[in-house]
Amino acid sequence: MKERRFVRELLESKQRILALSFVVGVAFLFLVIRLWHLQILNADDYHARSENNRLRFVPVAASRGTILDRNGVMLVSNRPSFSLAVIPQEVKDKEALLTLLSDLLGLDRVEMSERWKKNLGRAKYYPIVLASNITRDQVEIVEENRLRLPGIEIEMKPVREYTSKQLAAHLLGYIGEVSEKELDSKGFEDYNLGDYIGKNGIERALEAELHGNDGGRQLEVDARGRVLRTVSESFPTVGNSVVLTINALIQKQAERAFGDQAGAAVAMDVTNGEILAFVSNPGFDPALFSGKLPTDVWQGYLDDKRHPLENKALSGQYPPGSTFKMITALAGLQDNMINESTSVDCNGSYDLGTSTFKCWNKKGHRATNLRKSLRESCDVFYYQLGEKLGVDKIAAAAKAFKLGTPLGVELLNEKSGLIPTSEWKLKRFGKRWFRGETLPVSIGQGAVLMTPIQLASMTATIANEGTIYRPYLVKRIIDSEGKTLKETKNEILGTASFSKESFRLVKSGMLSVVNEPGGTGAMARLYDVKVAGKTGTSQVVKLRDSKKGIPYQYRDHALFVAFAPFEKPEIAVAVVVEHGEHGGAAAAPIAGRILRAYFDSKKPIHKEAVGLQQEEDEDKNTDEIEEMKKPSIVKEPLVNLDAAHD
Repeated sequence: MKERRFVRELLESKQRILALSFVVGVAFLFLVIRLWHLQILNADDYHARSENNRLRFVPVAASRGTILDRNGVMLVSNRPSFSLAVIPQEVKDKEALLTLLSDLLGLDRVEMSERWKKNLGRAKYYPIVLASNITRDQVEIVEENRLRLPGIEIEMKPVREYTSKQLAAHLLGYIGEVSEKELDSKGFEDYNLGDYIGKNGIERALEAELHGNDGGRQLEVDARGRVLRTVSESFPTVGNSVVLTINALIQKQAERAFGDQAGAAVAMDVTNGEILAFVSNPGFDPALFSGKLPTDVWQGYLDDKRHPLENKALSGQYPPGSTFKMITALAGLQDNMINESTSVDCNGSYDLGTSTFKCWNKKGHRATNLRKSLRESCDVFYYQLGEKLGVDKIAAAAKAFKLGTPLGVELLNEKSGLIPTSEWKLKRFGKRWFRGETLPVSIGQGAVLMTPIQLASMTATIANEGTIYRPYLVKRIIDSEGKTLKETKNEILGTASFSKESFRLVKSGMLSVVNEPGGTGAMARLYDVKVAGKTGTSQVVKLRDSKKGIPYQYRDHALFVAFAPFEKPEIAVAVVVEHGEHGGAAAAPIAGRILRAYFDSKKPIHKEAVGLQQEEDEDKNTDEIEEMKKPSIVKEPLVNLDAAHD
């Protein structure tokens, strides 16, 4: 019995030892596998993690390239700005830190928390920007409380400085922090939250050229986050600079000429398409958009009936009014429906079926030929011509000038305008075109829409007799040392194939608009240069019989287009004054100021100007200077402005 019991106990003991050995073996095998996993398979990953515990990467933002006018006048440069950043891995109590920052610096705690949350997926050693554009006083407070603010760093970033405040704001654009949506978009793979990018204007359109490449420093730190040494360093690359085609002095005079009026103006080189001035009024301060825009300022922009945030020169679409009569005239000349001696009797209105179409001059212009029809802007002449041509022939003439389509300016969101046709109406409304609808189109009303830049292009094409240049704003791209990297060459979009004689007759009529008695554009006349132009007034709503007490938003738009010198055209100008009512009284004087500035800028005394700041200093003697810079208009009255609707 004892032997059996002993044998049984021995067997049980061996089984327990065997089971225990199996467990130990499995555990040992697991340990070996784990060690192999840690030390061999993922060795590089864990080595990198250990390095990150002692290494810190501090990004160094690149300066954006500058923006200059055609003569080298600085329009946009850079200045240093401070940002508040945090290294998440060094923060033990996030909530306490945010509360302390809010108390010390007066920053929005909720906004800082939101910024932190947006960066949760990033490496904990990478700095998160909690606040941008903090003041020097706030920087000093951070430094004084350094021991109480673990993980907090001050980063210096270059931000934009707009040399002349609101000058050319819609053209230049502004920068702002990159959004999450943008980060998810193609082309933004190298950007991080807190980085600045162009939001509109040239800043946006040429972001790739202006941005530059960020650098950084790899620092070794101790357990308390103190810097021990710089392990490696890469220097940022400054972005390329952009030289624009605009002349800052002409741009400034153009914007001043508008005063408080809303509208747009474009001045263009007739010989190559370079844009010399690009105005959308009123403007805004682009520097405000780099940081947190004050609520009251933002609301003020939104409430302003003049829409200061809209780029009217590029995206504003207006009925061209009587400035379109040159197109109708060219269509009639090409189709041999009129010639230089064709005469129409204007008694103040024209009847078609049961409808009566009125001329702006209720008394009528009486016997009117082509030259007089342009000089005094007779509507009846073009009503009759439009009825004979039909809308499709008028549209064909307009489309020969590339109207009704974007012209390909470098900026984003260029509008196309609209040139109506019978086919367009059928597709758009499912209805056929009626003869009576052609008459308003013939004088630039009805469904016709054009942008100011299209108006300038149309005028330049008439001036050079048929060559349509693509309007452009960027003259060249240069690197930080001034070396030219890219240079824009003029591009011909097409040719408006009308005869030399047709262009001569239309241009002659435009000359009479400004320089002959009865001309509606006398306010653009210069004493030393022959200016040719055309006034226009476009209806917003039909309130023509009640001119008193019309609310601002219902008043007619005022337009004026011009080119000069008449003998050898160099510059074309288009001006739109929103709700300005009469082109001759509201828009023509602005065009005169622009032309005066252009021709004065060619004189030696103006070529010596080195920048806008110098002009600002000179402006302290404003009375005398402003009188000198106004267009030199003849003193004798050439036209009764009260009678001249256009």
